[in-house]
Amino acid sequence: MRTLLHPASKAPALTDLALLLSRVGLGIILLAHGWQKLNEWTLDGTAAAFADMGVPAPTAAAMFSTAAELLGGAALIVGLLTPVFALLNIVNLLGALVIVHAENGVFVTNNGYELVLALAAGLLLVATLGAGKLSVDGLIGRSANLSGTPRTERAESQAVAW
Repeated sequence: MRTLLHPASKAPALTDLALLLSRVGLGIILLAHGWQKLNEWTLDGTAAAFADMGVPAPTAAAMFSTAAELLGGAALIVGLLTPVFALLNIVNLLGALVIVHAENGVFVTNNGYELVLALAAGLLLVATLGAGKLSVDGLIGRSANLSGTPRTERAESQAVAW
């Protein structure tokens, strides 16, 4: 029963594969939205649209949103500073949820919050669990063992501290 409820418990590589696929999927969506804001709508057009939606400081919000989505999307795809970029995009999405989408209900066809909520939920998992081994973060983590302490001893000492 444990394997059914926790499939990655017997195959940790499944967790890394799931994190990779989740990061890449979320990253592609964010990158596409950021590119749309920059290239198709332009920053001025995005700021004007934000102003029409009642977003405070629409020019700053357009610049933040575009940068978070473009840079964060690319960073998520390769798994670089994953928790940082995931959290920045969660902040961006929470703003969109509260300011624009919440009053329209759930469904995206009514400009509702379902996409924003789904993206934020996925990003929360990635921010919490990290990028996994199949990422730049994973490579950095494996090569940054400067203390000389074996990884299992470090993990055990950190677990006790918590």
